[in-house]
This record gives sequence, C-alpha cells and structure tokens, in this order.
Amino acid sequence: MINPIERITQNRIIQLFQEQLGYTYYGNWEKREHNSNVEQEILKKNLLQRGYSETLANKAVKEVYDAANTNAGSLYDRNKAMYSLLRYGVKARPELGENFETIFPIDWNNSAKNEFGIAEEVSLAKGQNTRRPDIVLYVNGIALGVLELKRGTTDIAESVNQTISNQKELFNDWFYSTVQFLFAGNNTQGLKYGTIETPAKYFLSWKEDEQENKDYKLDKYLKKLCVKDRFLDIIYNGVVFDAGVKKLPRPHQYFALKSAQPFIQRREGGIIWHTQGSGKSLMMVMLGKWILENIPNSRIVILTDRTELDDQIERVFNDVGETDIAKTKSGKELIHFLTAPRPRLVCSLIHKFGNKTDTDFDAFIRDLQDNPVKTQGEIFVFIDECHRTQSGKLNQVMKAVLQNAVFIGFTGTPLLKEDKKTTMDVFGRYIHTYKFNEAVEDGVVKDLMYEGRCIEQNLTSQTKIDQWFESKTAGLNDFQKNELKKKWGTMQNVLSSKSRMEKIVADIIFDFQTKPRLRSQMGNAILVASSIYEACKYYNLFLQTELKNKCAVITSYNPHTGDVSKEDTGADTETDKEYIFNTYTELLKEVQSSGNKSKTETYESESKERFRKEPAKMKLLIVVSKLLTGFDAPPCSYIYIDKKMQDHTLFQAICRVNRLDTDDKDYGYIVDYMELFGNVTDAINVYTSELDSEGFTQDEVEISMKDRLKIAIDRLMTAKETVEAICEPVAHPKADIDYIHYFCGNTENADELKSNEYKRMALYKAIVEYIRAYTNLKADFVNTKFTEAEIQGFHKKMEDYLALREVIRIASGETIDLKAYEADMRFLIDTYIKAEESEKVSPFDDISLLDLMETNMNEAIDSLPKGIKGNKEAVAETIENNVRSKIVEEHLLDPKYFDQMSILLQELIERRKAETISYQEYLIEMANLIRQVNQGKKDDIPVSLNTKGKVALYHTLGDESLALLCEETIQYAKQEGFRENVQKQKVLKGAIYKVVNDLTKVDEVYKIIEAHKDEY
Repeated sequence: MINPIERITQNRIIQLFQEQLGYTYYGNWEKREHNSNVEQEILKKNLLQRGYSETLANKAVKEVYDAANTNAGSLYDRNKAMYSLLRYGVKARPELGENFETIFPIDWNNSAKNEFGIAEEVSLAKGQNTRRPDIVLYVNGIALGVLELKRGTTDIAESVNQTISNQKELFNDWFYSTVQFLFAGNNTQGLKYGTIETPAKYFLSWKEDEQENKDYKLDKYLKKLCVKDRFLDIIYNGVVFDAGVKKLPRPHQYFALKSAQPFIQRREGGIIWHTQGSGKSLMMVMLGKWILENIPNSRIVILTDRTELDDQIERVFNDVGETDIAKTKSGKELIHFLTAPRPRLVCSLIHKFGNKTDTDFDAFIRDLQDNPVKTQGEIFVFIDECHRTQSGKLNQVMKAVLQNAVFIGFTGTPLLKEDKKTTMDVFGRYIHTYKFNEAVEDGVVKDLMYEGRCIEQNLTSQTKIDQWFESKTAGLNDFQKNELKKKWGTMQNVLSSKSRMEKIVADIIFDFQTKPRLRSQMGNAILVASSIYEACKYYNLFLQTELKNKCAVITSYNPHTGDVSKEDTGADTETDKEYIFNTYTELLKEVQSSGNKSKTETYESESKERFRKEPAKMKLLIVVSKLLTGFDAPPCSYIYIDKKMQDHTLFQAICRVNRLDTDDKDYGYIVDYMELFGNVTDAINVYTSELDSEGFTQDEVEISMKDRLKIAIDRLMTAKETVEAICEPVAHPKADIDYIHYFCGNTENADELKSNEYKRMALYKAIVEYIRAYTNLKADFVNTKFTEAEIQGFHKKMEDYLALREVIRIASGETIDLKAYEADMRFLIDTYIKAEESEKVSPFDDISLLDLMETNMNEAIDSLPKGIKGNKEAVAETIENNVRSKIVEEHLLDPKYFDQMSILLQELIERRKAETISYQEYLIEMANLIRQVNQGKKDDIPVSLNTKGKVALYHTLGDESLALLCEETIQYAKQEGFRENVQKQKVLKGAIYKVVNDLTKVDEVYKIIEAHKDEY
C-alpha cells in the first residue's frame, strides 16, 4: 500500500515491539482513566519479583510516584531529580531504627529482570487540554519513552513539533518528569530522537549498519535504540545534565564510549579523533563518568588549555553527583593531589599559567619532572587537543612521571607529520574516529564553502617611489638603505598596504549588504588579521563604515604605558606600537572593569558574548590568533582569512563556521585573501594524507569543500531551465498580453487571479533564483568556458525576466517585498560598487506604488513598464488591481470601512467602462480613493479615535462613545495569551457583550481584536 494511514503504521510498530523486542502490550489507553507516568501496580509487582520486601516496595513506589508528580520546580529540575532517583535508587528503612537500604526502581545491570511494556493512545488529561501520545514505553511501569508517529507524506517535523508542544505547561509537562527518550517517526523519513526540552533542530537521527536496507528506516532504528540492553545502557551511561540542558549522546559519541570501554578495561590508551564541532567535550565527560563508576580505585586527570571546558567538566560532574573534584594551577599542585587518595577527578589548565608565556609552560614541565612521587589509585589521563606540539612535550613528561597511567588523547584534527610520531608514541592507536564528511552527512556540522579572493596590487609610479625614498633616506649609507628596503619590502608589509586593506573592508561591507546570511540579523563573521597592528588598522577602517559599534577587535594585547615609553621618534607620527596602544586606549575609554577582570578582559568578554547571543549587535570580530581554536571559539557564518595559516591551526580556524545555527544556515563560508589553499580541489590534502597509513581512504576523511565555480554554473543553468519550463505553455507570439492572460487570467476577475496565483508564485521564485544565480556568477564569467555571445545571452535573459516579473507583478496587483531581494539587484551593475552607491533598486525603493499614485499620479504612471504605460486601459487595470489588492489585504483590520472602499472602487470602475467620466477625472477620483484606502479612514473621523483599532471599532459600532467604551472594556478584560486559550476568549467576549448587547456585534468586534495584534 502506498502511504498507509497512520493507524496501519502504528499497528505495525506495536507488533514490532511485541514480537521482535519482547515488550508487553498493555493495550489502548485512550478511554482508561488516571493514566500516569508511574503505573504503581506494575512497579510494585516488579520490585516484589526482584526480592524486595512488601514494606520496601511500598516505600519505593510512593517515593517514585511522588517525585514524578510533584509540581515543584521546572520540568528540567523535576526530570533531573527523577533521573537521579531512578539511577542511584531510593533510600529507605525496612523498619524504624533499621539501616537504610537502596531500592532500585530499575535493574540497570540485568535488563531481563525488568518488565518492558508499551501502551498506545495514552490519554493525558489535565484540565481541558487532553493529549494522546501514540505510544508510550514503560520500564517497570515508569514512562521512559514517548513515540509520536505520522503517515509517510506528513513531514517528520510535525511529529517533532507535537512532541515539543506536549511538554508545555499548558498541556502535559507533568507526564514528562520521568521521560528520557522522545521519538518522532514516519515511514519515509525514519526516526528522530531527543529528550525533554530538546529544540527541534537538535532532534537526532541514529546511524548504524547503513548497508542494512530490509525494513523501513523507522522500524530499523526503533530496533536499534529500543532493544532492551541498549535502551537502558544509553539512559544509564549517556544522559548528561549540563547547565539547564539535558543531553543524549549522538551515535558517534555512544559508539566511541563503547569502543573505549574495552581499551579502559585492559588498561590500554589511545586516541579519540572526533572532528571539530562534533561534541568532544561531552564525550570526555561521558567517558570520565563511566571510568569513575566502573573501574575500582580509578582517578582521572583532565588536561586542557580551555577555561570553558574546565568549567563545563566540573559543572557536569557536579550535576551527576560527582563532587570530588579539584582544579590545579601548577604541575607541583597536580602531583600533590595525585599522591593523596582524593580527589578522584583533577582538572588542570595548561598553557595559561602566569603571563601565558612559554616560560610559564616550561616551569610547569619542570614542576612535573622535579617531583617524581608515588601516585595513588589507577590514573587515567585525558589530554585535550593532544596533537599540539607543546602538548607533545607535556605528554612525554607526563608519561615519564606517571608511568602506570593510561593516556587517552582527544583531538578534532588529523595527525600531521610533525606531531604524529610524538602523539602516537604517547597515546597509541585510534580508539574511535568520526570524520568531517560523516559529521556533515549526519547534520552534526555544516559543510564548508570555500572562495579564494585575490586583490591585485600594482605600483602606480616606480619613479616617484624611488624619488621619495631617496629624499627620506638622504642621511643614510647604502647598507642602512638596503636594510630599510628589506624590512619594508617584505610580502607581509606589501599585503598590509592601506589601499589593499581598504579594498578588503569594502569587500566585507559589500558582503554584509548582499549575502543573505550576513544580511540577516542572525549572521556574523570573523576576520583573521596577520598581526595586532593590522587588526587595529582594520578596526579603525571599519569604524568609518556601517559596522561602527557592531565590530570589535580581540587580540592578546593589553595596553600598558610601558609599551610606548620608548617609542617617541620626535616626529609627528605614530610607530606601530603607538598606533596599537592609541587604538586600544580609545576603544577602552568607556569600558568599566567588571569583577576581577581588567578593562581589556571585560571588553573582550562582553564583545564575545554579544557576538554569540546578539549577532545583530555584534556582527564582526577582528582577531589574530585568539578565538580561532578551542572550546571558547564562537561559531559564525563567515570567516575572512588575511593571514598565513597552515595545518591544524587553519583547520580549526575554518571550523568556526561549520557549527549548526538557525535553519537558514546552509554552509560555513571561508573567504581566503591569502591564497592559502591554491587549487580548491587539492585544498584539504594536507589534513588527510597522513591518515592513509591508519587504514582510512582519502575519500573517507576528505573535507567536502565545494568548487564554487562549478556549483555556480550548475545553479545558473538549472535556474534558466526552470524559468523556460514555466513559460513554455504561454501562447504565441508571447507578447505582454499573452503572459498576462496565462499567469493572471482575467485581471478583473478576482477568482481567476486567485486560481492562477500558483503559476505566478512559481514564476517569481524561479526568476529570483535565476537573478541570484546570474549575479553570483557574473564577476567570474571570465573564468568559465562560456563564449562572449553566451554571456550576453545570459545578461539579456536576466533583463527579459526582470521585465516579465515586473509586468506580471504589477498587472496582477501583487506586491513583492523588494527589500528581500535588494542585495541581489545591486549585483546587476557592472563594476565593484561602494556601499553608499548601492541603494537604488527600482522606482519603488522606499515608497509603494499606491503611495506614489496618491502623491503624483503622473509620475506613478510614467514608472510603469513600457508595455503598460502606453495603454490607458492597461494603466487603469493596473491601478485598479493594486487598489483592490490593498483593500483585500487590509480588510480584516476594518471590515466595514474596506467593504465601503470596495464599493466605491467598483462604482468608479463601472463609470470608467461606461465612459461617463473622463480619463483625467477618473485619475483624480482614483487618487482620492487611494488616499482614503492608504490612511484607513475618512477625513471627518473624530479626533478621539487616535488608533487604527479605535477607528475600526467606530466603523463597526457606528457610535464614537460606544467605540471608546468598548476599547476601554477590551483593554481591561483581555488576558495574556487569550488568542491561544478558548477560556480566556470567552471571558473577553462576555465583557464585550455587556457593552454592545448584540451577539453578531460581539463576533465582529472580536475579529477586529484578532486582526490588530499590535494593539490588543
């Protein structure tokens, strides 16, 4: 059967749980009363079967039920408390005075001793809001999973959204205090899973045995996730509560944990390589938790250079009840902790002691070497970003000092030649890998789009340069002159010329105006400069642009007067150091230090926070090396690179842009001004070549950077074919009128306009896609194999399609929000443009056609396309369709008034057609009508009616004082959220009825309230 109904799918899944997974079927609980997240009789029966006494079983059931149904705290807090109770057991005394015993509601060690069951259509009644999850999974009567199903043609997103909605306080959040797994599925898209309060975009897909293709993917992955042992294992070992967010493992994290367990049990170290952005930090936490619980006398040392990771590890372990944690600040302190039996978990920050210099790091190493002592316990050492050269040095020392420790290295970067030997020697082989292309396929990170940009630089006059140089260096000998030339003739100084940097600034500003992601309020970017001086230079250049107050410079510099005390040259100029110092002094002028942070640290912290959380207010960060690697590096949409970088530093930097974000983010974009990658097709070889010897193929680990030119050509050709296919049915000779007839029908007939609307929408969308594709490729046509004639053909098509869209849009009276496409239009001029010149798009930039007609009818007519403005009939129809469209659009706001406007419009049209009015008189009356339509009221409206809502009430009720009384009543009686709550609507309508005393009027007034969302 094609696309079976949901009921058939549900029956099949119930059968799967019974016959293949061994769950007990409890039945259809739609009519059953008092359905609960803890079915007490089932729980008690299981506890008795497992040998607990009647007294202990009763106490445990009561405590579990009470904890599951308390109203105290948020859903997150209740779920966390419940998870703790299930995982660590209930403490109770058999009799007063006896010792406490621990009763486990679930036997985590032996799944066969638990009762796994399912019920369908489980009615969850609370007040008037009853929801019925399709299937609920119970273990010993405790609801641990909820599954929502939809038929194959309904997007799985609906199941996800329904699952999210069910958890709201308005509906059945009480039920979800015990729930660990939320499943959403259908026959075509398979299965998604999340947990309580997981946002829709973070619902995950499981991935395992991809070659297995027998069942529906829904059935396949339910069997993978809900088989009894794994279901309990993921809940027991994979759940993490982290700062208000409950998390389940992604498939690669779970499999890495399973792969690491036998390594740990045989005390063998290794490397976990999970690509940037795939959740290594959480992986460390899950593995650490498992070791502490499963290896007797185990202790863990986590070495990282990331403060945020250090804090997160401490926080998460505290959240799972592991409070035996210490943080160290020196090698000596670390060794001191390891000679004592406690704490069990030691976090140590490296590379960040003192002034964060190599000297401090070397001191840390010496501390370790000079204090050889006998440590206690079985020590497991986690080293973050284990490939780094300094970490390599640290690893060797740690290995010498902690000879019996097991070392686990974590990295997101393939091991390269210079650090592979050290890393492999210390850590051993790979435990688990999760490569970039896998992460992209799984939707864990975004793919990367690479674009190299070259800014040509030419000397304008060699003679003048030579003359200037000789003049300025007249007092120097040849050697001094040559040294000066050598210093300032380096490629880096040439590349940091002001004119080149201005070009890059203009380029970035242009992108912020034209690239959809950057133009939105969600997109932001990082610019990587080659030096602190250049970063400051860029910052000052951006202060002269629209990004002023929306950009920040974040470097390792912290201004001190000593920086410039010896920099005065006696000339009225700034040295590089003075320039940096003066820039920072100015930008920190208004900053107030917070806590124990310096002004610079406060500024950087606030800027970074705004960049993360308020991208509309902090669009660009200019950096040199800070924020490019590690946990604290904020994600962004674009990274502009104007710095020589290589190997893992470059790889980590570009992975700033591959993080998930809002739904409109398709790629992470890399713009390279330094030709770092050369030929795009060979771009990532440096990251993959060394992995071949580890048994991986080039294809497996290759980063899928897209060839921008090939994608752009394919996009253009596809867009062109799409428009041609849509226009194919238009009758010959395909003149304006033929297109209007096909895409609009009879423009005077509202039904025909409506019935042809889908054609117009398809046409508009296709034309916009063609324009975008054309403008995206325009500057690069010279690099393609297209002939000059073909390029001209594409340009002519673009002009024709623009004209066609405008003819159809105006003839049908439909207005498209041109602002959404402004940036794309600006591409249509031939040369690179400055920001201030890219405003003009069409005659209707800042004023609608109707507004133009109201103020200057002649100018409005003159701005119409040639095919229309030369024909009085076509002009009249265009005007009338625009007015009619405006009336329809505004009708709900004030039905009585716009009904009247509609009648006036129809009368005017009939007079024009009967020729009882001259064309000039017609235009004058039409302008007056348009004015009334635009202002939404007549000129004689009482002044007390000073809002659109009051005016609409007046038109509906016909009485000024009654309208004002009604307004006052509405404002008093309306309650927060009344639009979504039937009971609150009834209260409001009751109050209105007391004023108007007419049920028909109540409905009319309520519709006005509904429409005026900004006032009521």
